[in-house]
Amino acid sequence: MSAVPLPPLPPAPAPEEGYRPAGRSIADIVDREHKQLLALLDQLSGPGTTPQEGLAVLTAALSRHLSAEEQYLLPAVRAALPAATERVDAEINADAALLSALKGLTDEALTGVAERVRRHVDGVGALVTELRAVATEEELIRLGNRLEIAEEAAPTRPHPGTPATPPWNRIVEPAVGVVDKVLDAVTRRPTYLADLPEPPRDR
Repeated sequence: MSAVPLPPLPPAPAPEEGYRPAGRSIADIVDREHKQLLALLDQLSGPGTTPQEGLAVLTAALSRHLSAEEQYLLPAVRAALPAATERVDAEINADAALLSALKGLTDEALTGVAERVRRHVDGVGALVTELRAVATEEELIRLGNRLEIAEEAAPTRPHPGTPATPPWNRIVEPAVGVVDKVLDAVTRRPTYLADLPEPPRDR
């Protein structure tokens, strides 16, 4: 299998036979988050007016998700699968359009956002499948660990004008995320699925 270039990591001892790092595969994390986003969209797209807290959580979840993917998943795909470079670029452009659509998200705009999210899930999901085929399980897990760290520091509001590729997005996004989290705390804005009265179930 081809080795996937990893982000800078602390030195580790030489692995013993059968060694498996702790954590979850980046592919498993992304697949699960995609299912959660689709389930949330189904919940918010039901009859009646969409609750504002639902729109806020959707915006925050997507902002974190896209930021982390652009920091670690898409660069890994670009490095491991050179033939997919144009598709990666297309996903980055689609991410920027989705973030723009999320700004000031309203009930009326939800249908268009949902369609963009479904296209994102299909496009990135296909890239994840191809990455699984060329990366080792250790590489996928170590990338998964970095993705989860990036998500915790990521913005919770859409910032389509920030850098979308390393190294600058790994510097700028956490700084923007700090400002977002302060605003969230001041306004008591919900930002996680667990903040909803009835968190959506994975599809």
